[in-house]
Amino acid sequence: MDLRIFTEPQQGATYDDLLAVARAAEDLGFDAFFRSDHYLHMGDGDGRPGPTDAWTTLAGLARDTTRIRLGTLVSSATFRLPGPLAVAVAQVDQMSGGRVELGLGAGWFEAEHTAYGIPFPPLKERFDRLEEQLAVITGLWSASPGSGYEHDGSHYPVCDSPALAKPVQDGGVPIIVGGAGKRRTPSLAARYAAEFNVPFSSPDDTARLFARVDEVCEEHGRDPLSLVHSAAQVVCVGRDDAAVRRRAGAIGRDAAELRANGVAGSTAEACDRVGRLAEAGASRLYLQVLDLADLDHLADIRAALV
Repeated sequence: MDLRIFTEPQQGATYDDLLAVARAAEDLGFDAFFRSDHYLHMGDGDGRPGPTDAWTTLAGLARDTTRIRLGTLVSSATFRLPGPLAVAVAQVDQMSGGRVELGLGAGWFEAEHTAYGIPFPPLKERFDRLEEQLAVITGLWSASPGSGYEHDGSHYPVCDSPALAKPVQDGGVPIIVGGAGKRRTPSLAARYAAEFNVPFSSPDDTARLFARVDEVCEEHGRDPLSLVHSAAQVVCVGRDDAAVRRRAGAIGRDAAELRANGVAGSTAEACDRVGRLAEAGASRLYLQVLDLADLDHLADIRAALV
């Protein structure tokens, strides 16, 4: 199982907090460091010291790390225009030496849009915009040098673009699409993504969603095996029950609830959950770490699951 660390900085984290976690994850041998792309905290707390921009953060980490892959799970299509986003992600890919991945979604958290003056269209329009963004971003990256790129779209028409800058990864930056949608989400994954992600679901539901995206891949003439299947789960492990309860309390969660809904508990319990997700079809796992100050947790996770 490919193991990745996944953080939620909108809950309250500085760049230095994120850098410490990314470097610890890199030193411990995790495959990737990912972050959410949100501008407003959720639940308890006030989010201080305030939000950090996802792609500004990843640009810094591109220079402050050396091996670990970097990306978003996921950026919102409502936050950025597709052309400038394609340029920014390509630049961060260059800065990292080809270690970047782009998770892109339709956006869902209306309050953060209101809080920062970002338009929040109805659901259908958000998905229409996401679909067009995926077309524009992949089109800009894949256009042959010197040939330019145009897109006749209703939301993002593109005319006479030089289609620069280019990522350094062959084939462009890998794109991640995910969610529990039954129709449009798997279709977008089959058409545009390198990876399909199922967030915070049971192993049974994860297997069902993987089966659905595989069906849609076949409908589009794509080999389902060419699409990475991944899952995201909250993680809370400890060397004993006291450590598990302490870590659960630090993130405002109940240890029993975490055991039921995430990769949590003892080494045996965590490995059992990971094994069930592997049986469901996941080959990659994003482990949501919510207490960024507890770097020892990363070492315990690594010891438990490897």
